[in-house]
Amino acid sequence: MTVENTGPLKGLRVVEMGQLIAGPFCGQLLGDMGADVIKIEPPGKGDPMRDWGRGDYPLWWEIVARNKRTVSANLRVPEGQALARKLIATADILIENFRPGTLEGWGLSPEVLHAENPGLIIVRVSGYGQTGPYADRAGFGGIGEAMGGWRHIVGDPDRAPSRMGISIGDALAATYGCLGALAALRHRDATGQGQVVDSSLYEAVLQVMESLVPDYKVMGYIRERSGSVLPGIAPSNVYHCKDGDYLIAANQDTVFGRLCKAMGQPELAQHPDYVNHVNRGRNMKALDALIEAWTKTLTVDEVEAKMIEAGVPAGKIYRAPEMLADPHFAARESIVTLDHPRWGELPMQNVMPKLSKTPGVVRAIASQAVGQDNGAVWGELGISESELKAFAEQGVV
Repeated sequence: MTVENTGPLKGLRVVEMGQLIAGPFCGQLLGDMGADVIKIEPPGKGDPMRDWGRGDYPLWWEIVARNKRTVSANLRVPEGQALARKLIATADILIENFRPGTLEGWGLSPEVLHAENPGLIIVRVSGYGQTGPYADRAGFGGIGEAMGGWRHIVGDPDRAPSRMGISIGDALAATYGCLGALAALRHRDATGQGQVVDSSLYEAVLQVMESLVPDYKVMGYIRERSGSVLPGIAPSNVYHCKDGDYLIAANQDTVFGRLCKAMGQPELAQHPDYVNHVNRGRNMKALDALIEAWTKTLTVDEVEAKMIEAGVPAGKIYRAPEMLADPHFAARESIVTLDHPRWGELPMQNVMPKLSKTPGVVRAIASQAVGQDNGAVWGELGISESELKAFAEQGVV
């Protein structure tokens, strides 16, 4: 697969030393935008993400490792650490998501790396950050979601806190790590100085928690699980139809009026219980029951046609089959299909956001073998074939 690199980060070199989700997703974001991402994996099995996925086959790797070259190096031995330092000395950005102190234990502290490469930007993703009393604790995405406030408010009020269904804590920490790296590049362009980007799982989650903290401090209000509704904001819910569920969000006064007309009940918009935002929020359950009594008489497609005609924000609840069949997805190329040696045509989400002049693109499929690019990458750094062979025999690569 050969595709021209048109991304805005073309020319930047990123070394990724993370594993599992947060570090690799940060690398994916940078690679999608054109950076030359070189992933260092431990010899042998490599990143556990190679084996992660749902169903019969581990396909997650195919997304998170796209647009990357992969090399192997045993970072627990001096020879592997020396190889890593040699590569990092040529990099613009380093990504790692090990427990704080791990890099330092390998002789790869920011101080050591900056002495050799002063402009290096080091993205460090961890559960609790690089400082503070919890810094040394092990922390996965779910723990960050719990501490950051997410888990407590997800799910139905009569059930235990729920998981969202994806690794949102890892994804947020990776995204903020990427944002921090790009901001740090701006500073480096002006000063020549690199720096450390400290992105913690729990603080990444905290960033998207809206007014949860001041709500409590000012009013004593603690947000709780509310299921599929937005407390005090109505109508905004999932409603049963004859053949499935449909999401309607008509919680603004004029939009609610349009919904009422589409339902053939324009008088509802002037009913004292529903005439304004506050009253609709107070009478949410009764209003939802009225709307669902109407949607149950129609199919999903029939309801959607009425909502489109009325200009009411609404939509079907998609799964993968609906995404692959939808004309809007196709028109915007939201899903890209890759030619894959094992899977044939392999669809996955395309690069996002879309840039008008320097769009990112999926240029290469994920590495299919640990150390697949050892010869090319280590060779670029002056490591001979005979040295690589000896390193392989010693378990260094």
